[in-house]
Amino acid sequence: MLAVGKQRSITWVAGIVLLGTLAGCNSQGTNFENYPSVYGQKPAATTQMTNEEAANMQARLASLGAARKSGAISEAEYQRRLKEMRALAEQHGADTLKEIQN
Repeated sequence: MLAVGKQRSITWVAGIVLLGTLAGCNSQGTNFENYPSVYGQKPAATTQMTNEEAANMQARLASLGAARKSGAISEAEYQRRLKEMRALAEQHGADTLKEIQN
């Protein structure tokens, strides 16, 4: 019986806190200029890769894989080119960020 009384007290206190919180939610006088707009499309920080650039990169990677498979290039040359492309991929993000910040 005592536990039920405590639960009711907690429920009443929670209800009063909720009502007090909701009473403070008054939309009159709100200055919406301080809030960012979430509507519409924002401009990109940098240009997107074109379809031609994507196709060119895909062709380069496919030809590198085909050259390795056919034995036209050595494993060492393949690893060198692969390392070069991975370094470009790792550094590209940092370079782009520097370009955006300047």
